Amino acid sequence: MTVAATRFHTVNGARAIVDDWYPGTVPQNVLVDASAYVGSSYSFLRCRSERAVGVEIGRAASLCDATSLDVGPRGLVRLGEYALVNGTRIFCDAEVEIGDYSLVSWDVVLMDAYRGCPRGSEPRPIRIGRNCWVGFGACVLPGVSIGDGSIVAARSVVAQDVPPYVVAAGNPARLVRELPRDNR
Repeated sequence: MTVAATRFHTVNGARAIVDDWYPGTVPQNVLVDASAYVGSSYSFLRCRSERAVGVEIGRAASLCDATSLDVGPRGLVRLGEYALVNGTRIFCDAEVEIGDYSLVSWDVVLMDAYRGCPRGSEPRPIRIGRNCWVGFGACVLPGVSIGDGSIVAARSVVAQDVPPYVVAAGNPARLVRELPRDNR
């Protein structure tokens, strides 16, 4: 991955985004491909990962400026190639992976742990496969995997794995339809 040099400039020794509306910086452990788009440093306000790589944004991926990454000390968020995340809230204490060519809409919540619950819980990674679409206002709960080519309908709450090439909808989300597989 080549790190974007032209979209960043240095402010007091830290990386800032050129023409950013928010006067923040991008943590050093955020890897951004040179062809990727990052809308604002505001997305990283709650990014506290202590890993060598805490966020990885792939080739031609887009992290739009209304997106918020709340990444804990052991967290890792990955956006695959050409993935688009717009206005999403990601709570990550372990790992959240969004596959190549996937779209995650506004007001979606991806959470890999139940923070602040009295019973507590260990974080469990979330994996969104390749070429998926998560509709607005959906919530994906800890430990869920969404298979390649699947769609999660708007306002759905996903508490169980979603197999590849299906539409899942509702609260709790259930399979409502199978999708044709692309043979290309």
